[in-house]
Amino acid sequence: MASSLSTAAISSRIFAASSSSSTSLLSLLRSTPSLSFSYSFRSLAFSSHFSPLLRRSTASVRSSGRFSTVASPRCAASDPNQLKSAREDIKELLKSKFCHPILVRLGWHDAGTYNKNIEAWPQRGGANGSLRFEVELKHAANAGLVNALNLIQPIKDKYSGVTYADLFQLASATAIEEAGGPKIPMKYGRVDVSAPNECPEEGRLPDAGPPSPADHLRGVFYRMGLNDKEIVALSGAHTLGRSRPERSGWGKPETKYTKDGPGAPGGQSWTVQWLKFDNSYFKDIKAKRDEDLLVLPTDSVIFEDPSFKVYAEKYAEDQETFFKDYAEAHAKLSNLGAKFDPPEIDALTQVTSKNFVAPEYPRKGCKLE
Repeated sequence: MASSLSTAAISSRIFAASSSSSTSLLSLLRSTPSLSFSYSFRSLAFSSHFSPLLRRSTASVRSSGRFSTVASPRCAASDPNQLKSAREDIKELLKSKFCHPILVRLGWHDAGTYNKNIEAWPQRGGANGSLRFEVELKHAANAGLVNALNLIQPIKDKYSGVTYADLFQLASATAIEEAGGPKIPMKYGRVDVSAPNECPEEGRLPDAGPPSPADHLRGVFYRMGLNDKEIVALSGAHTLGRSRPERSGWGKPETKYTKDGPGAPGGQSWTVQWLKFDNSYFKDIKAKRDEDLLVLPTDSVIFEDPSFKVYAEKYAEDQETFFKDYAEAHAKLSNLGAKFDPPEIDALTQVTSKNFVAPEYPRKGCKLE
């Protein structure tokens, strides 16, 4: 799904916050009027949590191969001002690299390991930043996500007061919004796992071509606490991106829609305008529009299974309903398994983006709507 980047991995580094002075919650509230805080007198006891230097675990290097397996500082809630600045840097990254799809996938795959049947954190998986470690990046379902980490790491280095768990979810939601999708009602303050041994085991993420696609999707997403409507709504994010056979084993090396970019050429997209978020995924599957558009077994089943089909049909006809349901499902997914610190979760105020203009797509051999 991502632009093809150098696969040179991230060199080992200590993911410790740079030195800065503590900021009290009250002064932070006064200095950031654009943020919406839910707090009480009890929350004031957490004022020291806004300093990422406090309650830090010892950062000891455990280098293994090319990727960093360095323990992360046990941050409290991410710094709101740094979150806002990081979001602006992500927007610039999206404009220059056309990396919307892989950043969406990064957030999803960090959160999508959640198991509602496991209470303990971080064993339950979910949005906890564990995907930065090599052991999890090597899971088959995460093939190619090292490219996303290479893209996002400079922003993490610049904003050390933002946790990986928050940064992954911020990047995912921002990518949806900047591609013309709905505003996602996001929350921030996720705590990072601190070491590779806290990563989930392999096998918790969906497979593209299981023997029984409907049963497989329900098995994976019901384990996360999601329902049929949310499964279908989230499937609609395939309106963005491409599948590359060298990573997933699915799709064509290139098509008339991908051979000239935008971004690095190649792969097979689900939709014609694969950097524009809309409901064309549902329209194109329903119409069986074009053999150059990808339809995986887990895509076609949403129009075959009776329960899934109700929502797929609705979303093909009504983009507004799709956007509403998608935004709610994305926000829910982004919070799965997360441990928020402080418990009074802070919402990053949404900034209205300028009207989205889809990038130029190759017009040779294809008809654009």
